Amino acid sequence: MARARATISTTPGRPAGSVTLDDTDKAIIEALQHDGRMPYTRVAELIGLSEAATRQRVQRLTESGVMQVVAVTDPLSLGFRRMAMVGVRVEGDVRAVAEAVAELPEVDYVVVVSGSFDLLLEIVCEDDADLLRLLNDTLRAIPAVRSTETFTYLHLEKQTYAWGTR
Repeated sequence: MARARATISTTPGRPAGSVTLDDTDKAIIEALQHDGRMPYTRVAELIGLSEAATRQRVQRLTESGVMQVVAVTDPLSLGFRRMAMVGVRVEGDVRAVAEAVAELPEVDYVVVVSGSFDLLLEIVCEDDADLLRLLNDTLRAIPAVRSTETFTYLHLEKQTYAWGTR
């Protein structure tokens, strides 16, 4: 069986680490990327393990932060009428600002990047007034935030999380 080394970054409060993924782990991940509701019995059939062994591996993969099994929703159909990507320029410690921004409930994606911005955020708001409040009263009020640029979503053509494994 081939083995791959995957370095993972975990959620705040959890230390980053590395986990060794074998072909069976990758097959489990890919099956659940295709259908996160697939029963363990069906996953076990696909990969050739027992249900108990499959369940243990899924538990290890989720506890280590390698994967999450969640319901992905369309925010627009749930009453959130404004989605946007926000580029943030920071003065000082980028990681501290990233951690502070990650705590905001409207922010669902935060990455530290290189280029003209220090951070990129994806935000989901109820409406334009909520977006204005978030930008003006919350985000720009963080002392190290130097500037922001907001890219409002007009249409979401594709959103997928099934990129497979390597």
